Amino acid sequence: MPHDKQIIWRSPKGEIIACVEKNKVLRENLEEIRQICQDALEDAVLMGCDERQFRVVLSELVGELVNPYPPQE
Repeated sequence: MPHDKQIIWRSPKGEIIACVEKNKVLRENLEEIRQICQDALEDAVLMGCDERQFRVVLSELVGELVNPYPPQE
């Protein structure tokens, strides 16, 4: 995902999240995550780790994230 890509965020019901402040926070959070992941990848490669393995571990980490807020009907 290019870091300058404009993402249209949607609610679980498919409604567009139009709030400017919410979109700003989401954009800033993703940029911070991207930079941390980039730094960690560079560290791993510089320490001799396999890049592909690091990317798999990172993907698994994202897949294991837990939503602490149950869906509301």
